[in-house]
Amino acid sequence: MSGSVLALLAFSPILLAAILLIGFRIPAKNAMPISFLATAVMAIAVWDIPIIDIVASTIQGLFITFDILYIIFGAIVLLNLLKYSRALIVIREGFADISKDRRVQVVIIAWLFGSFIEGAAGFGTPAAIVAPLLVGMRFPAFCAVMLGMMVQSTAVSFGALGTPILVGVSGGIQSPEFTAELLRTGLEFSEYIQFVTVKVALLHGITGILMPTLMVCMMTRFFGKNRSWKEGLRMLPFTIFGGLALTIPYVLTGILLGPEFPSLLGALIAIPIVVIAAKRGFLIPKKSWDFDEEKNWPSTWFGTLNVKLNDDGEHKKMHLAKAWLPYLIMAGLLVLSRLPQLPLKALLTDVKIMWSEILGTSISASSSPLYLPGTILLIAGIITIVLHKMKSADVKTAFKDSAKMLLGAGFVLVFTVPMVRIYINSGVNPSELPGMPIAMAEWVAGNVGDVYPMFAPSIGALGAFIAGSNTVSNLMFGLFQFGVATKLAMPSFIIVALQAVGAAAGNMIAIHNVVAASATVGFLGKEGMVLRKTILPTIYYLFVVGLLGLIFIFL
Repeated sequence: MSGSVLALLAFSPILLAAILLIGFRIPAKNAMPISFLATAVMAIAVWDIPIIDIVASTIQGLFITFDILYIIFGAIVLLNLLKYSRALIVIREGFADISKDRRVQVVIIAWLFGSFIEGAAGFGTPAAIVAPLLVGMRFPAFCAVMLGMMVQSTAVSFGALGTPILVGVSGGIQSPEFTAELLRTGLEFSEYIQFVTVKVALLHGITGILMPTLMVCMMTRFFGKNRSWKEGLRMLPFTIFGGLALTIPYVLTGILLGPEFPSLLGALIAIPIVVIAAKRGFLIPKKSWDFDEEKNWPSTWFGTLNVKLNDDGEHKKMHLAKAWLPYLIMAGLLVLSRLPQLPLKALLTDVKIMWSEILGTSISASSSPLYLPGTILLIAGIITIVLHKMKSADVKTAFKDSAKMLLGAGFVLVFTVPMVRIYINSGVNPSELPGMPIAMAEWVAGNVGDVYPMFAPSIGALGAFIAGSNTVSNLMFGLFQFGVATKLAMPSFIIVALQAVGAAAGNMIAIHNVVAASATVGFLGKEGMVLRKTILPTIYYLFVVGLLGLIFIFL
């Protein structure tokens, strides 16, 4: 079988999902079971994968589904508790005190706060926190999900304290071929990883400057009363300022400190700078911008997360710092639980649910529930109950509302994540064919030649689109990218860096990330609408990073 045919067959289930979701606008709850079956049939018929391995991959996917649902549940519970404690009104008014302009709020909440959460936790957590918070700020649910997905770009490669680099890249490229390369060049492994880190930081740092501008312009164009790009571009001086406030310390941290802290420190440094600037009206147009009246919004903009509150004045007794404290505690706990130097990480990861060699196969699954951001979010929720002296009836209602919203996401993810695991596990097969993702990547590499750096980020994005994870994409394609670079006599650390950055951009269109973000605001069934929007910033990111890759290689 030719490589072109094999690549086409491997791509066909993904193409089917895209056509159903985006072309026919079929809800994910209907599209993903069909795509799952198509993937399973393709794996059995072409790759000769035993049915028992398909079942094992499905079980492995269900373990991951539990992890995702747990994070979603924690995020929704925390928001609902803040809703019923009236803290959400205080938070809303606090942002209005900084600026009533929605464009400013996007830069601070989505871009900066979202990047901080990504740096601390990663794995889709920013969208699960930012999207419902924006809905709490009376953003349309559709807009909130779109912005929540766009957060998962620049900060992602150094998310969860550098996991995509320290685990994804490091684990993905280790091989006899890579060891031989290190011996030939005289580099230490840590030095090679730092070379990759510096290039990743530069690629993101340059490309990410315009992300706040894209966020704001897409909001004014698709969700503004006048459907205007210009209303977003009028904010260009401030959005560029917000982009630079994050990316300058981000790049410097990557160069000087390594992969653990660029996103975290970049956001921590940027937030007070941008907030102070916004309070003083620095670079902000005199004419403020807001959404049209809610009664004029199309029905497709709404989710089922209800955050409308009757302002009875009770919230005025609560200080802004007290209202924000649960989120600050959550962020602090996320950071403390991710630092390997502290004992907390080891304590939390010691508790594991495992199934080794599922049904006698080579496939294993595990979950560390205490280490998941869902646990941190629930702890922050419990603190909210005590700190805000909530009534038991309000607490019960908050948990009940959250559980109801979880059901729809659970059904979709039960099919989406196992589909991903079949793809990833397809490399181990009796036919000795390359795995499905590798078959697609090899076809691209074999047909583009010297302009490969332009396409290397798209390979990373493909992995993230399939797996919903920068880390998994790097594990899946890291060695492949290294091999292509070697064959083309290009510096491998640049191509591997392009892989890592492309994988970060691919998070904006990862299907099960879209499902997870949509679930937090009750926007399930409209995933295709979200993908049609987030594909635009993804194309921008991949195009610019690809051009930068060519420049880094040939100049």
